Amino acid sequence: MDGGARGNPGPAAVAAVATSMDGEPLAERSAYIGEATNNVAEYRALLLGLELARELGAREVEVVNDSELVARQIGGQYKVKHPGLKPLFVEAMRELRSFDAWSVRNVPREGNARADELVNEALDDARSR
Repeated sequence: MDGGARGNPGPAAVAAVATSMDGEPLAERSAYIGEATNNVAEYRALLLGLELARELGAREVEVVNDSELVARQIGGQYKVKHPGLKPLFVEAMRELRSFDAWSVRNVPREGNARADELVNEALDDARSR
């Protein structure tokens, strides 16, 4: 999952790539979300990914993203202090708890290349309209 904004805030997009347990791609989705901060986009990407996982019938999810802030907030290591992120955090936790099991893993941007690519494509598509 990845979210990004060009400017902070600025035009933003989100993407999610669902894979099987052995890493085979199952589905992907991206969307332009308008003006947002990077952190809001990252949370919106998480929600998009959870929606995609649910549509695919997943009962367990591993959230893999390149946002240390989001990973540590949903993992419980960081508190959510920014008022604009609190509602997104609450929604994300509610969605995560609806799965039988979940975990979160933060990876470097290079480890999240396809989702990052989809975010940039969505931003480019929105700009060319």
